[in-house]
Amino acid sequence: MEPQLRHTVTDGVATVVIDHPAKRNAMTEDMWRRVPPLLAELAADPAVRTVVLTGEGGTFCAGADISSLRGSAQTAQDLAVRAEEALAAFPKPTLAVVRGYCVGGGCQLAAACDLRFADEDASFGITPAKLGIVYSASSTRRLVSLVGPATAKYLLFSGELIDAERALRTGLVDEVLPSGGFDKRVAEFARTLASRSRLTQAAAKEFAAGHTGREAYWRDQAHGSGETAEGVAAFLERRQPRFTWHVQAD
Repeated sequence: MEPQLRHTVTDGVATVVIDHPAKRNAMTEDMWRRVPPLLAELAADPAVRTVVLTGEGGTFCAGADISSLRGSAQTAQDLAVRAEEALAAFPKPTLAVVRGYCVGGGCQLAAACDLRFADEDASFGITPAKLGIVYSASSTRRLVSLVGPATAKYLLFSGELIDAERALRTGLVDEVLPSGGFDKRVAEFARTLASRSRLTQAAAKEFAAGHTGREAYWRDQAHGSGETAEGVAAFLERRQPRFTWHVQAD
C-alpha cells in the first residue's frame, strides 16, 4: 500500500493515521504536503470537534523518509515545517497518541499538537544532529516552550532517545498510560474534548499561543452565541450542555 494519511470522523472525533508501516510510518514528501490541506478540510467541517493524530500499528512516526532527503533536504524540511505550523494553528483541540517510536519529524508533529498521550513503551527523539540538519527556529522555539531550554538542548545536541517516563517528567507528554488501558483512555478523553465548548477551547488555544489582542471579541462571542447561558443552564438543570458554537471558516 502507498504511504498515506488516512482519516475517519466518528462522534465529533477525527482520527488521522500516519500510514507507512514499511518504514515505521516515516513521512514522505507527499505525506508532508497532504497535512495542511487535510487540516483545512477538518477545520472547516462542523462535525469535527477534535483531532487525534496517531500512527499505524505500533509506531507513531519515525520521522522523515530519509530516502526523500537525497533530492533536497531543505525542501523536505520546509515541507515538514509547513505541516507542523498548520497543525499548531489548527483551531480545534489536537491530541497526539504515541506508541513506539516518535522521532525526528514525528516528534515535530507531536509537539505541534495541543496534547500528547504516550504508551509506556514509547520513545522520543529529535535527530537533526545525526544528519547535519539545522532544526528550524520555529520548531526549536516550540520544543523549548514544552520542555525548557536544558532538555531541548539535550535532545537536539545528542539526538538520543528518551523513554516515556522521562518525556512525562520534562513536559514533552501529558499522560503515560499502560498498554492495557491505552485505547480506552484515549477514546474517553477524545470524547471529553469533543463534548466541551468549542468556543472556550478556541479562545484558550489562541491565548495560550500568546495572542491576546482579541479578548473583547471572545467575550462578545460568548455572550452573543449563548454558550455561557447554555453552560450555566445545563449545570443548574444537571444535564449535559448542548454547545452549538463552531469555528468560523476563514
